[in-house]
Amino acid sequence: MKYFKRLFLSISLLTVALLSFVYFFKGGIILDSLGIHLERFSIQSVNVPEEYSPVDRNKNGIPDPLDIVLTARKEVEQRTHYKSTYYAGGYPPNDEGVCTDVIWRGLLGVDIILKDLMDVDIANNADLYPRVGGKPDPNIDFRRVSNQNVYFERHAESLTTELIPGDIENLKEWQPGDIVVFLEGFHHVGIVSDKRAKDGTPYLIHNNRPFAAEVKLTSFSTPIAAHYRWKY
Repeated sequence: MKYFKRLFLSISLLTVALLSFVYFFKGGIILDSLGIHLERFSIQSVNVPEEYSPVDRNKNGIPDPLDIVLTARKEVEQRTHYKSTYYAGGYPPNDEGVCTDVIWRGLLGVDIILKDLMDVDIANNADLYPRVGGKPDPNIDFRRVSNQNVYFERHAESLTTELIPGDIENLKEWQPGDIVVFLEGFHHVGIVSDKRAKDGTPYLIHNNRPFAAEVKLTSFSTPIAAHYRWKY
C-alpha cells in the first residue's frame, strides 16, 4: 500500500513539473499547484530602439538627452533629500529639493538654465501661469509643477501620454531625457531614464519623499497628464 502511495505522489509531482515546464516556455501562467503561487512572466525582453536626438550642445561627446539623464541621476546617487520650502534666491541647497528641482538640475547638464527662461516667460505672460496669480516671484515660480507644465507646453515638443508595455511602436515615443508631468490627484514631474524594464517601459528619475529615486514609470497609478521633449 505504501508503495502505491509513493508511486501516486511521484506521478503527481512529475505531472505538475511537466505542466509547469510547458507553461514556462509559453511565457504564460504557471500552474498554481500544491499551494505554490507562480506568477505570469515573459521570457524575452522587449528591445526598444534608441531614437533620441544626437545633438551635443556642450561638445562633451554625449548626446544631450543622455546628458540630461546622467545629470538628473546624480540626484538619485546622492539621495537628494525631499524638502519643500521657499528659498531666497530661488535655488535650494544641492542636497535637498523637490520633484521640480530634478528637472532644472537635469537640464543644467546641457547648459539650459530653466529658471532664467521661465522667469522671462512668466514676466511677459503672467496670466498664462496659474500658480503665479499675476504676481511673479522668481524665488519660487520655476519650482512649481503647474508652472513648469505651462512652460513646456509652450516651448517644448508635446508627445503621447499613452504608455503601452510591450508595444515597441508606442515605447519608441518614450526616450531618455523626456519630461513627464502628473496633475491629477497630485502634482508631480520627472525625467525619463535611459533604463527600461523587461517589458520595454522606461524608468523615471524623480524626487518624492523621502529622497530622489529611479523607478518604473508604470509604478505610478496617477494618469500621465503630459509628456514633453526639449527642442534640441
